[in-house]
Amino acid sequence: MPVKKAITKPKIKKTDASQEEAPVSLAKLRIKLKAYDHKIIDSSVRQIIDIANRSGVEVVGPVPLPTEILKYTVNRSSFVHKNAREQFEMRVHKRMLDILNPNQDIIEALRDLNLPSGVDITIKI
Repeated sequence: MPVKKAITKPKIKKTDASQEEAPVSLAKLRIKLKAYDHKIIDSSVRQIIDIANRSGVEVVGPVPLPTEILKYTVNRSSFVHKNAREQFEMRVHKRMLDILNPNQDIIEALRDLNLPSGVDITIKI
């Protein structure tokens, strides 16, 4: 009897869609805002997003970060009335924005941005 050879299919290498596209490293600006009042931080974020939309760049966010709550306990009077205390707290609201592929126009616009007092802004490249 003749020996039958097994017919094998050519091996096709399977690749995922994620492997076909090389990851593109995007330059981005990371903007972090801090403020004691949530209304002024939200209005500041809207200003930054409007500037980014006018420049035609993509914005990711705003991402609300956890609110930092600082609590302080103070005696109402000295020495004798130890149980009479007052408690105070400060809330620090935080937001984060990412601007993908920033151009020189948006960097200049952010440098000249006039934010209300009480808003702390940190920009990292």
